[in-house]
Amino acid sequence: MSERDDSSPSLVAALVVAAGRGERAGGGLPKQFRPLCGRPLVAHAVDAFLRHPAVGHVQLVIPEGGDEAARNALGSLWDSVGVNTGGASRQESVRFGLEALEPLRPGKVLIHDAARPFVPGAMIDRVIAALDQHEGACPALPVVDSLRKGTSLVEGELDRDDVVRVQTPQGFRFDAILKAHGLAASGIGTNAASDDVAVARAAGVRVALVAGDERAMKVTTAEDFARAEALSGMIFVTGTGFDVHSFGPGDHVWLCGVRVPHPSGLVGHSDADVGLHALTDAILGALGDGDIGQHFPPSEPRWKGASSDRFLAHAAALVRAAGGRIVHADVTIIAEAPKVGPHRDRMVERLREILAGHGTRVSVKATTTEGLGFTGRREGIAAQAAATLQLPGGER
Repeated sequence: MSERDDSSPSLVAALVVAAGRGERAGGGLPKQFRPLCGRPLVAHAVDAFLRHPAVGHVQLVIPEGGDEAARNALGSLWDSVGVNTGGASRQESVRFGLEALEPLRPGKVLIHDAARPFVPGAMIDRVIAALDQHEGACPALPVVDSLRKGTSLVEGELDRDDVVRVQTPQGFRFDAILKAHGLAASGIGTNAASDDVAVARAAGVRVALVAGDERAMKVTTAEDFARAEALSGMIFVTGTGFDVHSFGPGDHVWLCGVRVPHPSGLVGHSDADVGLHALTDAILGALGDGDIGQHFPPSEPRWKGASSDRFLAHAAALVRAAGGRIVHADVTIIAEAPKVGPHRDRMVERLREILAGHGTRVSVKATTTEGLGFTGRREGIAAQAAATLQLPGGER
């Protein structure tokens, strides 16, 4: 666990609640651990608070027995958060999280549902600022639809001007909300509250409303994942790559991670896999992060004879670290020989293996230059590639 501030009344802590079973979203895996825009739902929520300059500590509440799933979902973020196990209900899980934060004695705490993956920094700012004047603060949105009472028949009307839609993070002065949850657990006030505002109000805490944000939607059903993708602010970018290697001594060539028998080898500092080199450059180009020679300089002896799948895996990891995913990869091999067709399926399979976790659509094609140029003269092999990435855009 890594903390970015010492214990003090000025510390703002974020409590991300991810202890639910999330069954309504389907898919078998709890929804907080399912992928959205290339990374698990909970990772988006946690990262939003880790990156916020006013938040000094992030505490994550996970389900009992969920350590492995949570660790896999957070990846490198795991070492930057505190973790505790939740309880039988959301309310109990929040109380356990608050008790885990108690040794830090933060001045303010932001309680957030992991099912809301996209938290604009400006909304976090508004909640924190409101706590300077109030014991509690809650982001809210106006209701624009007409409201009616009833189930199968209309039984009455509600004035939409008197109601709002509330979101998280809900912020509180730490001592006030810890006391409120303690009272609720003792049976004083309410023990079946729908959120922390209800718990706080039952204990006499006054809660201010601040402007919410439509992007901070809650993901509940399978359909919500598609809606969240549309609201995520993700952008699509495309990069291209090109590589050439000449023939030399050998009895095989490496193409797209597959060993292909051939009377000649390819000359290069690494294994000279033109397909993987071109695709690696395409991904780096889409990221705007240089080229393969900058990341793996041929002047360094450690890359001599290296398997090029390491280069492609490195580029794929950079995409994940940026909060994105590779959605499409297309490689064209340009050569008179060897024939790619007999090995195409294995090449596609190998690319998918290297790019595991990205859900990538992969294509491998081959063409000749009709006897023209150096490839036509069978002096070497060339490859060109294109890669399309989905990356966070705008504020995110």
